[in-house]
This record gives sequence, structure tokens and C-alpha cells, in this order.
Amino acid sequence: MFDTIRADINAVFERDPAANNIFEVLLTYSGLHVLLFHRFSHILYKIGLRTLPRFISQLARFLTGIEIHPGAQIAKGFFIDHGMGVVIGETTEIGENVTLYQGVTLGGTGKEKGKRHPTIGNNVVVGAGAKVLGSIKINDCVKIGAGSVVLTDVEENATVVGVPGRVVIRDGKRVHPERELEHADLPDPVKDQLLELEEEFRKLKKEILGRNSIDKTD
Repeated sequence: MFDTIRADINAVFERDPAANNIFEVLLTYSGLHVLLFHRFSHILYKIGLRTLPRFISQLARFLTGIEIHPGAQIAKGFFIDHGMGVVIGETTEIGENVTLYQGVTLGGTGKEKGKRHPTIGNNVVVGAGAKVLGSIKINDCVKIGAGSVVLTDVEENATVVGVPGRVVIRDGKRVHPERELEHADLPDPVKDQLLELEEEFRKLKKEILGRNSIDKTD
């Protein structure tokens, strides 16, 4: 367990340039605080306790604004940046060296029993506000853009954006070359639909004007 905690602390320094020293990290990083609570509550959960681990997780939520169910399985090197509003469900499985930003939800889609939360592979990055829902698998080295909603499996070495989430980069090559993956210019499906409707309207208007011209000549 101590090796895992050491890897969690090292992850802060590796992925947050604002981290200055070990004392600052231990005293001020809520993502690390909630993870320490979770490491302990998960041990209690695995030996069959239920109420005490849930109490510990709710205490951690009160203190940090981050909710991690004690049943969630989280490997070493996990990093939550900022963290407020992060929710991780009971049957979630998270691999090594995963990074979550604020507002991320790793949740379920209903009231079904059993495995109902995502499985996240190694070296995955989930952007701010993204939702990964259901018993789906996000494979290794996947990047999920801010605000995306992912409801289906994602193959490794892919980048996913949008609502619903869709792959825009696979193995370093763009699936949609016309799009640039910038946080200020992520795909907007509502805007895309409005543009499509506008184009249909223009075609219809052109067709109507064309018919009127023919009628006048007749």
C-alpha cells in the first residue's frame, strides 16, 4: 500500500507543474487527500465492511468535494487535478497512471446490479466535466475531451470528444482531419445540427425560387 501511495504522490509532481514541494502537496491537494481516504476505506470494504467505509467516503466527500465509492478499484499513480465534483461509482475499475480533471463522472446508467460502472485502462486522461457511463471499457492510452459523454467502449490510443463521444484521433491519425482538438474549439453537435438545417433551408429556398422562375416564364 505504501508503494501505491508513493506512486500517487509522485503522480502529482509529474502531472501538475504548480506542485512546488512535498509539504504543499500533502497539505493542499484535495485529490490526494480523497485518495488517501479511499485507499483506507477500500481495504475495509474488501474485508466485508460496508457502513464504515461508506461513512469514510462521505466524510472525504464533505472535506474535498470528491466522491469515490469505497468499492471502486483504483491502481497506483492515480491523479485528480483540482477535483471538485468528481464522482466515481462502486464497480469502477481504474488502471495505472490515470488522470481525471474536475467534474468528471465515472458512473452507471441505471439501477442494474453487478458491474455497472466503467473500466478504465492505463495512462488514460479524462478532461473536465466529461461523463463516462455504464459498464464500458476505456482501453489504454485514451484521451477523453472536456465535456464529452462516453457511452460505448473506446479502443486504445484514441481521442474521444463530443456528445455522444466519438473518436476523432486513432493511433495518432485524425479520423476527422477537418477538426482540430483544441479545448476552445471542441466539436459542438448542436451547432453542427443547426448548420445542417441551415444548409437544408438554403437548398429548399433555392429550389422554391427556381420553381417560381419557371412558373413566371410559363
